[in-house]
Amino acid sequence: MTGSRPLGPLVHSFFLDHLITVKGLRPASMRSYRDTIRLLLCFVAENKGTKLTKLSIEDLSFDRILGFLRHLEHDRANHARTRNQRLATLHTLFEYIATRQPEMLGVCQQVAAIPTKRAAPAETHFLERDEIQTLLQHLPRTGRLALRDRALLLFLYNTGARVQEVADLRAGHLNLGDGAVARLHGKGDKWRICPLWSQTTALLAELLQSSNPPTAADTPVFRSATGQPLTRFGIYKIVRRHAAQLDDTRAGRRVSPHLFRHTAAVHLLEAGVEVNVICAWLGHADLTTTNRYAEITTKAKIEALRNTEPAATSAGARRRPIWSSDQALLDWLSSL
Repeated sequence: MTGSRPLGPLVHSFFLDHLITVKGLRPASMRSYRDTIRLLLCFVAENKGTKLTKLSIEDLSFDRILGFLRHLEHDRANHARTRNQRLATLHTLFEYIATRQPEMLGVCQQVAAIPTKRAAPAETHFLERDEIQTLLQHLPRTGRLALRDRALLLFLYNTGARVQEVADLRAGHLNLGDGAVARLHGKGDKWRICPLWSQTTALLAELLQSSNPPTAADTPVFRSATGQPLTRFGIYKIVRRHAAQLDDTRAGRRVSPHLFRHTAAVHLLEAGVEVNVICAWLGHADLTTTNRYAEITTKAKIEALRNTEPAATSAGARRRPIWSSDQALLDWLSSL
């Protein structure tokens, strides 16, 4: 196309100048943007019948964006939640395009107006207290990596940390003295402090003391057998190795590092900790994210129901209603 502007440089500046320099996104968020943009570019190139390197900015038409969203749902069988997440990335991309390419403003406004689809929130699963207790009691206590694995699973449960926060944890982020705490580097480049139980503190101190070479402030707390910092996938594999037996296929529950985050939140709520404290504990940006845990605490609901039940109906067996049989109804009428 005559006068067409290559798309490559714009995408390059979107990631390096905008997402990294301006927005300061962390690697995990960058990977999410990367995956969506890669899917989009491949779809547009195939739709146009050209190479990726030949795409121009004008190829990002409104109709192609709609086609891409249909492709996600119908061809890739993405859930509406996944489609909405991809759409959020497109909104960010086209907001950036609008500031750099005013000629595309009309298309950018059309894309910005594409609404998200209503989707039921994903069901949130968690482990019961007795399941956690059984898991921790049966973890191996001997072996080269037994101490690391025990410390890792207890730390996940204690802090409710995201898996990337655990992977990024360094020795200098821990204060294992009186009032032991861990500083966690979370989403949005935000730091938060989580208190540590005495048993968590003891395991972490023992783990760091066993470090070879001696621990420095930038030493990863959780490391592989080769001494490298554990990755997200490495942490996932450790959790699966020790806790896969707690999967509940009928309920759709699969134990993962993030399940420990849900478990920590629910158990804090059941212990009577206020929601705003749990919100800060978990590093939620919005209190509504934390409030959902109140909807899944079955024990709390049962207790609330028991506490609000009128005393007159709670003692002894309930009498059958007078209209439950002809004779009972006739006897009642006779007694009037």
